[in-house]
This record gives sequence, structure tokens and C-alpha cells, in this order.
Amino acid sequence: MNFEVYVDILDNAALSTLWQYFGEGPFLFQQDNCSIHTSRLAQTWFDEMGVQKLDWPSQSPNLNPIVYLWDELERRLRSLPNRPSSLQALTSAVMDAWKAIPMVTYQKLVESLPKRVQTVLHAKGRPTSY
Repeated sequence: MNFEVYVDILDNAALSTLWQYFGEGPFLFQQDNCSIHTSRLAQTWFDEMGVQKLDWPSQSPNLNPIVYLWDELERRLRSLPNRPSSLQALTSAVMDAWKAIPMVTYQKLVESLPKRVQTVLHAKGRPTSY
């Protein structure tokens, strides 16, 4: 993903969604350690926005609820009658789809974390159904 698109999504979708549903913070942001997320520019954005990041191991999809949120976002984008034909149209479609995800989806993901943790512990860190 292009860094400008990433920052645009953070500025106009992720941060505004957090503010809308949870007030203006403070937040503890969970993400994987993908290189675009850990770049100097991304780190600067998080610092400037005052968003604290959860120390999270890379390659840990068993516990990371964002994976399921990205799946939901992708399903919504794939269901569009027409594919975006420009970067601006794609950015707009992603932000619209992000904002259309119901609050209950976020709540279910957060509430499922204890069960996922227990499942991973029971599996002793081996792969699970999550």
C-alpha cells in the first residue's frame, strides 16, 4: 500500500472512527508489525496524533482482530457494483466502506479477544481456527 493512502486512511477513516465511537482518546492502537506500519513516517504520524501503540509481536494473526476487520472491509469493497478506477476513487471507496462497518462488528471483535487468547494458550501457541 502506498504510504499516502495509508496515512489518508488513518487520518480520514481510522482516527475519525475511533473519535466517533470512543471519544478523542487516549487510545491504545493494535497493529501488526508490517513494514508500512513501522516506517519512520508512520511512527511520526502516530506520535503526532498522540496515538499510543500496543507492543505486539509480528506474525500473530491468532490474536489480532484487525485481520477480521480487513476481511470485512474487503468483502464490502468486492461487493461494489463497479471497481474504483482511480486512486482517489479507491481511497473514497475504502473510507466509505470503513465507515459503513457497524459498531457491533468492532464490539464483537473486541469481546472475542479473551476467547482467542484462551484458544491460543490451550493450543500452546500452535495454529488455531482463528
